[in-house]
Amino acid sequence: MAAARDLFDSHGFHQTSMAELATAAQVSVGQIYRLFKGKVDVIEALVHDDADQWCAEMAALQDRLEAGELTIEQTFEQLMLHTVDEKNEALAFDILAESFRNPAVSDTVAAMCVRFRSYIRHFACAANPDLSGETLAGAEEVILACLFGLGHRSLSRPTLNAAATAQLSARMIVAALRATR
Repeated sequence: MAAARDLFDSHGFHQTSMAELATAAQVSVGQIYRLFKGKVDVIEALVHDDADQWCAEMAALQDRLEAGELTIEQTFEQLMLHTVDEKNEALAFDILAESFRNPAVSDTVAAMCVRFRSYIRHFACAANPDLSGETLAGAEEVILACLFGLGHRSLSRPTLNAAATAQLSARMIVAALRATR
């Protein structure tokens, strides 16, 4: 998985052969095919792995918020910082592009977002307990869009560092959530 992540991020999903992947992983091509049917299965496994890690981090943030260890602003700041500090940005773009071409990858990304939405909903309601219905759904959409966008901000040549971006984004999101009726 680590070899696939590195190669797909640096060379691209379609430009990486299974032979290159096997060499980088120090296994035979046959061994890879015993584990995965093809590169699409590898991409899906990467998405599942990332989603599992990300959900574990969001669950830990939720626990810390509920325990009073973090304010809602600090919770969103940590959420944004994780997103802004994404190391495999090119790979994430490649996965998103593949999800438009391949229904299996699209379903995997969609399932990941469903998992994220439960945490996002919880955080949005912590900022404003009066959110419900379409307003809460809209808040989920905006926050999810911010997460996706901030994860790919390097293309826009940002002028703020990661910490400042996370802090200001969190402050603005919480202010918007609190102002929403």
